[in-house]
Amino acid sequence: MTLSEKTAEATIHGVVDPNTGSPLGSKSVRSLSLVGGHLKVTVAVGYPVQTLGAAVKEAIAAALLPLEGIAVVEATVQAQIKPHKVQSGLTLLKGIRNVIAVASGKGGVGKSTTAVNLALALQAEGARVGILDADIYGPSQPMMLGVKGNPETHEDGNSMKPLQGHGLQVMSVGFLIDPDQPMVWRGPMVTQALEQLLRDTHWDDLDYLIVDMPPGTGDVQLTLAQKVPVTGAVIVTTPQDIALLDARKGFRMFEKVGIPILGVVENMSVHVCSHCGHEEPIFGEGGAARMCADFGTELIGALPLDIRIRQEADSGCPTVVADPDSAPALTYRKIAQRVAIKLAQRGENPSVKFPKIVVQNT
Repeated sequence: MTLSEKTAEATIHGVVDPNTGSPLGSKSVRSLSLVGGHLKVTVAVGYPVQTLGAAVKEAIAAALLPLEGIAVVEATVQAQIKPHKVQSGLTLLKGIRNVIAVASGKGGVGKSTTAVNLALALQAEGARVGILDADIYGPSQPMMLGVKGNPETHEDGNSMKPLQGHGLQVMSVGFLIDPDQPMVWRGPMVTQALEQLLRDTHWDDLDYLIVDMPPGTGDVQLTLAQKVPVTGAVIVTTPQDIALLDARKGFRMFEKVGIPILGVVENMSVHVCSHCGHEEPIFGEGGAARMCADFGTELIGALPLDIRIRQEADSGCPTVVADPDSAPALTYRKIAQRVAIKLAQRGENPSVKFPKIVVQNT
């Protein structure tokens, strides 16, 4: 490496990633060459780069172009998503780098809709994503993803293949029972069933597994939080005081078991009239923001009470894929970006080693 190349590499190490606010660091540069004033560099970051990679390339170019001898900067940004820390005493599951729990203290706040759109948005950003429908009593992901059928046995003979929905790897108890059959099970049976669904599914090299948690903070939720290695949690609520009461309990539950809260999503923050577009906060205003201020966490997104979100989820084609350029879809994308960035800023989990799978933004 020439002196000019070494200078350029050292400069890149100090470039502040505009997405994380931290320097790219000494491990970020994967390759670098400088020929006739044309510098080519490849750097790696710890989050999906489909949208976010452009800002990194701009920051690198801005730092390098003033250097003597550099006329053109051609930067490539790769995603290298690593496993991150989970609860003490637990190790990550085979085939899954990071588990993200999407939870609410109360039912009916749009948790499952948020979970599926978050999964699809992370995938749209360039990640490999799966979703586990952990709501044994009311599985909804098969309908939301338009997926039917029964899981097949994997070639190893000991696990099930997840089904596929809009590119996601999907597993749900809804694939194993009659849709009209009620699950009249006690807590221990539910917990055992969920652990089997999680551990006996052959997840194929996932960057993120989204777990659509059951609503509430009872025995089932606590047991799952203690036994499933979770990298971080997203809390879903509405602005309504009665929903926020339960959301606060969900927040405290994750705190007690050592799972970091990545942020709060406020659903139904404002009602949008489908005829005239008039907006009205029928469930109140600012509730989630106040809760975030109280707990020192971040409001990572607010979604409207919009009939299209409900219609698209019910039809088996959620908003992120049904109308990717709509305002709600772009909000889901922003939520996914924020979740991925916050995970990337967490400490790595050194106990899990994966082959290097690269997705890049060139």
